[in-house]
Amino acid sequence: MAAAKPDYYELLGVERGAGEDEIKKAFRRRARELHPDLNPDDPEAEARFKQVAEAYEVLSNAESRDLYDRYGHEGLGARGGGASDFADFGSFQDLFDAFFGGDMFGRGGGARGPAAGQDLAVQVGVTFVESALGTERDIEYEAIDLCGTCDGAGHAPGATLERCSTCAGQGQVRQVSRGPFGQFLRTQVCPSCRGKGEIPSAACETCNGAGRVAGRRRINVTIPGGIASGQQIRVAGRGHAGERGAPPGDLFVAVGVEPDERFRRDGLDVVTRVVVPVTDAMLGANITVPTVDGEAHVELRSGIQSGDQVVLRGKGFPALQGRGRGDQRVVVEVRIPKVQSDEGRKAVEKLAETLDERAYREDEGFFDRLKHAFR
Repeated sequence: MAAAKPDYYELLGVERGAGEDEIKKAFRRRARELHPDLNPDDPEAEARFKQVAEAYEVLSNAESRDLYDRYGHEGLGARGGGASDFADFGSFQDLFDAFFGGDMFGRGGGARGPAAGQDLAVQVGVTFVESALGTERDIEYEAIDLCGTCDGAGHAPGATLERCSTCAGQGQVRQVSRGPFGQFLRTQVCPSCRGKGEIPSAACETCNGAGRVAGRRRINVTIPGGIASGQQIRVAGRGHAGERGAPPGDLFVAVGVEPDERFRRDGLDVVTRVVVPVTDAMLGANITVPTVDGEAHVELRSGIQSGDQVVLRGKGFPALQGRGRGDQRVVVEVRIPKVQSDEGRKAVEKLAETLDERAYREDEGFFDRLKHAFR
């Protein structure tokens, strides 16, 4: 038993008393929503699109709409069935050309001009330090280039050009197609001359008349300091070559930053963790810490605690847009040793006897430390 056909009014989302303009607007809206080119991951998009077009074909015609309103889908059998025939349309874009006089995005119909080159994307990896300071990379990639033999013209050197007999030199051909509303005139690029209007007496042997060939390129790309992993650098005009003088596409270089166990990024700041023995924390010490600019000397105050930070101004990432540079925050972790001998235990006990309550008193009150942390 065949499945029941959906209601045409429900397909378009209109009431049964809707006027012609309302039905037309509803169809345009639903057709754009369901167009297969906009739903590449939906295998049912094409079928639903055809159902909407079929509904519009029936409801936009007074005679077929009256039959449908009176007898439903069975009533349409009297006129040879209600299904639309889209077999004569080469693609759904052609269907939009026929319905709206242009494509679904509002561009005019007719033959297209030479196509611009497509964009390209490549990936490149940099170290953490390189992402902070900036660097350069030589990048090699495959792309479509203009044919060097014919300079993109597509014909052999010295060949003569003759008017295309298929399109009479117009570069486009017209074809009458049968669609939902009768016959439609469709214009497309001439398949013989590819829109040039002329055919050479001899095609270029290097590119077989295409005017473009596949090749490899090598360019040097500057990677600015401050770039983050996942960001892209746009190199204008370094994508695939366009057709017959059309502009080339762009190259997008996606940057991946390799992790560095010494550093972590926090906005424009660099965060480093250093481990110091408890004796250095008690007495204070001068230590050496790594930075993206090289090693730096840091002075630890006496009595520094685990979690305290020492800030190195201007040792972070530069801003990609604007001026200024972040800081490096050195987070201190105090390491407490294990007592493994009697001599060690006695030494610690003696030290404990010499320390009174004042030795453990905080230099700052709670709210002072809170303000310090927010600074």
